[in-house]
Amino acid sequence: MLVLVAPGQGAQTPGFLTPWLDLPGAADRIAGWSDAIGLDLAHYGTQADADEIRDTAVAQPLLVAAGLLSAAALDASPGVVAGHSVGEITAAALAGVLDDEAALRFVRARGLGMAEAAAVTETGMAALLGGDPDVTVPHLEKLGLTPANVNGGGQIVAAGTAEQIAALAEDKPEGVRRVVPLKVAGAFHTHHMAPAADKLRAAATALTVTDPKVTYVSNADGKTVATGDEVVARLVGQVASPVRWDLCMETFAALGVTALIEAAPGGTLVGLAKRALPGVKTLALKTPDDLDAARALISEHAGA
Repeated sequence: MLVLVAPGQGAQTPGFLTPWLDLPGAADRIAGWSDAIGLDLAHYGTQADADEIRDTAVAQPLLVAAGLLSAAALDASPGVVAGHSVGEITAAALAGVLDDEAALRFVRARGLGMAEAAAVTETGMAALLGGDPDVTVPHLEKLGLTPANVNGGGQIVAAGTAEQIAALAEDKPEGVRRVVPLKVAGAFHTHHMAPAADKLRAAATALTVTDPKVTYVSNADGKTVATGDEVVARLVGQVASPVRWDLCMETFAALGVTALIEAAPGGTLVGLAKRALPGVKTLALKTPDDLDAARALISEHAGA
């Protein structure tokens, strides 16, 4: 069984969209989505620097567009889909819950709402590498931080104010090897994002929603979701709630997943899967050069 996953914010790098635009029809699709949401995705994906694409209102639509573009080029039929943070919107489109343009409009609203919420207080996120969650989580809470992403594979992402993140760098939990600041502009998946959830809830009322056509795994708790309305409700709530990617991977294992492909700009989720899902074949779609290997993997695992 194949699972197709989509990465979250922080996966973007300058120019990462450039090779994908050479595929037939890709530039036209990006242009259409850009017109629909009022954001020049081609410019930001090919010419913008790291600071420009760090902007939440830019990064989120760019990541969803890239994920959808790479998945369309792959033309896969996965048995399971899931996404990390904003990648859940990509997954919702891949599952048929939203059409592509609706997904882009929704993520544009998400990015703008979260950027506005992040501007209220200087906040950020940092990845903790190593350590035991039973030790790390209470330590974070002692510092006033939220374990915003529990990613499995020995990684937890903390979120909070700039002062709290700075205190964490000086006071690491026992067993944590490194604290790595992330290239994001706010404390996502915490109470700091509650105003964004309210705005996204209003935006959701305009969506036309259908039930998932494949198994959809929610990053709120790793559970499968059978209705489109519940998928959208979870997309709204997750902006201010922690991501439990560790539980998603436990569900992949329980479902019998044998291969995992990460949509562009792939790499982060494959790295976690390699540590947490031994024996599962993995592949990241970083450029179109990876498509042939991905198709070969699909031929081996999609029908299992």
